[in-house]
Amino acid sequence: MPPLLSPGINRVLVTGGAGFIGGAMVRRLLEQSGATVFNLDKMGYASDLAGIARVVAGLGAEASERHQLLQVDLADAEATMAAVRKADPDLVLHLAAESHVDRSIDGPGAFIESNVTGTFNLLQAVRSHWEALPAERQSGFRLHHISTDEVFGSLGARGRFSETTPYDPRSPYSASKAASDHLVNAWHHTYGLPVVLTNCSNNYGPWQFPEKLIPVVILKAVAAEPIPLYGDGANVRDWLYVEDHVDALLLAATRGELGRSYCVGGHGERTNKEVVEAICAQLDQRLPDRAPHASLITPVRDRPGHDRRYAIDPSRISSELGWQPSHNFEQGLAATVDWYLANLDWCAAVRQRAGYGGERIGQG
Repeated sequence: MPPLLSPGINRVLVTGGAGFIGGAMVRRLLEQSGATVFNLDKMGYASDLAGIARVVAGLGAEASERHQLLQVDLADAEATMAAVRKADPDLVLHLAAESHVDRSIDGPGAFIESNVTGTFNLLQAVRSHWEALPAERQSGFRLHHISTDEVFGSLGARGRFSETTPYDPRSPYSASKAASDHLVNAWHHTYGLPVVLTNCSNNYGPWQFPEKLIPVVILKAVAAEPIPLYGDGANVRDWLYVEDHVDALLLAATRGELGRSYCVGGHGERTNKEVVEAICAQLDQRLPDRAPHASLITPVRDRPGHDRRYAIDPSRISSELGWQPSHNFEQGLAATVDWYLANLDWCAAVRQRAGYGGERIGQG
């Protein structure tokens, strides 16, 4: 197996490393590289270190020393500058973002502050760091900005998003991520900052904060509560297992062409109704005494401005970097359902800490 990181990458700064995708990245770096990982996270409502702690406990003291938490809000420019200075990174993986569309409908200001102002502050701090590096380290330095397919808007029945799709964000969340993408590109073209961008489809898997669709459905079904299905349930998403996404991110970060963007999708298009019914079928197998779980599905008023369809064409990252997802949707979903059933205590704890009881949000 080739090395996880390129030679010379010994210090990695991961923003949002206590989040869902960021946590998966931190765990992978600790398990499969010797790099010191600086985990910059403001420790907001969806931040959690339990998965990282579990890995560190299994690896021992050496891994504990290689994981350093920097509790910093990127909206604080001075603290961000100090954190980048302390991390002294060879690679920055920028995953920190407010990411839940429903919450962006209720409180868009937090998304502008975190995703736009926070990205600007990080770019300024990283630019200052990069410009001061000695020539050898400077030549190998990269910032990888991780974004979403939602910046491209909504598709009709045909076609898929690609790197040439015009931006057309429709929610406060996607608009804030689109703005951050444009900032990163501007810092590359104006200041020469070495950047790579990726736009991914919907991620799912273990350790996801239980306000997103798949964990919500699992937990509602286990509790024998109504399972909310927005509108007619025909909205389509392209589902990507989180560990496959981490594979793609590492390839783009280490081998991607500077200034280039890569779309990452899981070849997993499903309507929301199909996803909910697939989860119910999985639970019927595991908890047959409570079947049929699909009887709990309850249509509710649709989300305001709900994009109809997302789908990604990952041809560029596949042809240029050799990436392919290792899990199809059925495999990934089965592993995810099993994980949540085995970790119901964690779900209850993080929901209680966040003050979130599974209620619907984002109704405008």
